[in-house]
Amino acid sequence: MNTRLQWFRMLLLSLPVAVIVGCSTDQTKENAENAAGGVGGTAGGMGISSDRNPNGTQLNGGREYNPEDRMGGAFDDPANPLSKRIIYFDYDHTEIRPEYQDIIVSHASYLAKNQKTSVILEGHTDERGSREYNLALGERRAQAVRQIMQLNGAAPNQLEVVSYGEERPAAMGHEESTWQQNRRVEIVYRRQ
Repeated sequence: MNTRLQWFRMLLLSLPVAVIVGCSTDQTKENAENAAGGVGGTAGGMGISSDRNPNGTQLNGGREYNPEDRMGGAFDDPANPLSKRIIYFDYDHTEIRPEYQDIIVSHASYLAKNQKTSVILEGHTDERGSREYNLALGERRAQAVRQIMQLNGAAPNQLEVVSYGEERPAAMGHEESTWQQNRRVEIVYRRQ
């Protein structure tokens, strides 16, 4: 009887391990499918982890579309406006500065030609101002970018606006040089 009890205890103890290993195997399979384009996904689609920060952009934590797979490296070529995905703003302003117009128009043109691609326009602010004010300011900045993209061919369903206000700083510090880096809209590509 003692042997049966020991066998039963071992079985009960090994069951959670088997479940964990089984879940781990499913996750590995899902990751492999994402790297290969996934079932029903687009060729070249890729899952990117939320802590990766390519080209200075903060990713949104979801599965992200890697547009450079389809573009042949245009998103990595510093001479190509598509490689720039951050729009900076002056203190307490929502107006798009002239040096960012071509960047926004290039992304809008890309979206117009690639209807299955979409972006999240993430609005950010520096730490000055109340939390509520900064969330509203971040949203107004992202909406300003959205408006230019729509005027240049991007469809409304390709553009999502999110404001993080001061919650996700690109740089830490309490001086103008860091505040300048935090007043921004990030253009984050994702798979639709």
